[in-house]
Amino acid sequence: MKSRKKLLFIFGTRPEAIKMAPLIKETSKHPEFTFKICVTGQHRELLDQVLHFFKIRPDFDLHVMKQDQTLFSITADIIKDLEKIVKNYKPDIILVQGDTTTAFVGALVGYYCKIKVVHIEAGLRSGQKYSPFPEEMNRIIAGHIADYHFAPTKKAVEALAKESITKNVFEVGNTSIDALLLGLKILKNNGKMVSNKDFANVDFSKKIILVTAHRRESFGNSFENICKAIKDIVKNFSDVEIVFPVHPNPNIRKPAYKILAGQPGIHLLEPLDYPQLLWIMEKSYLIMTDSGGIQEEAPSLGKPVLVMRDFTERTEGIDAGTAILVGTNRNKIFLEVKKLLQHPEKYNKMSASKNPYGDGLASKRIFKHLKKIKL
Repeated sequence: MKSRKKLLFIFGTRPEAIKMAPLIKETSKHPEFTFKICVTGQHRELLDQVLHFFKIRPDFDLHVMKQDQTLFSITADIIKDLEKIVKNYKPDIILVQGDTTTAFVGALVGYYCKIKVVHIEAGLRSGQKYSPFPEEMNRIIAGHIADYHFAPTKKAVEALAKESITKNVFEVGNTSIDALLLGLKILKNNGKMVSNKDFANVDFSKKIILVTAHRRESFGNSFENICKAIKDIVKNFSDVEIVFPVHPNPNIRKPAYKILAGQPGIHLLEPLDYPQLLWIMEKSYLIMTDSGGIQEEAPSLGKPVLVMRDFTERTEGIDAGTAILVGTNRNKIFLEVKKLLQHPEKYNKMSASKNPYGDGLASKRIFKHLKKIKL
């Protein structure tokens, strides 16, 4: 009997877990593969929430998250611990996702051990070395190590070609849309999982604006400008409620509570579980974010996105009209929100624009190609 291909999924953050979940579910449908899951724990509580929601049990957990961790310590700890696991399990193929330190180091360990590396969500580029930081270089390095590249869009394929990466490159869509549709199905089948009670004091008769922010390049004045723009919005529009799940990083948490706590119409919440996030996204009128995943997911829900970054590696949404790049300029953010609140034709056009990031079938396409890999 022909031996089955051994896969090792490596991820460590909530966004990675979300985007890997549909792939892991798909793997179980293919008897020609066997697999194990390794989580680095680069994010801890946020990661565990997603694992629980999708009923995923890791085989290995590196528990690398520490208080006051740095990029240096995370990188060193992951590479040291991954070496032992990879050499012991001896996978045929390592799968990494996106642009995290875990993805970069996972690809590097695969290269050192001469194991084929598959890069999911390959080819995204902002063209700015330090924005997003360190994600831009993480993704570039992982891309140049990888043997197989699953790109979400045509533009991502073209970006890889500009770097002379043309072999084993496949446009498949983004697994974030697969995860979104799977998550919504789980919520539909379990109506009691999330409700208005999880968002006490939020007035759902008003227009809900969901805000998420966590990027390193926004720490300091840029994030303070975002907070001031949020204050401007609620002061000028009485029919709006802001829901802001605040990231635990003190560079976000401290200024957010200093500037926004106690303001009428602003609800500062603890980080949301993935099902809660899906639920509030569906209830929202529009979304202000610096998150890559939300830029991809929101258009499938018909929600306009204001991208609070100066540069984005996800320019397809800007081109398609599902998102507007507003940066961290206080006035720019306020004015774009004002337009969407006061001009229904502009809102409706954005809301109806087709999602350029996928159709929910990316995982199936990826496995079609994985089956063809010769060891």
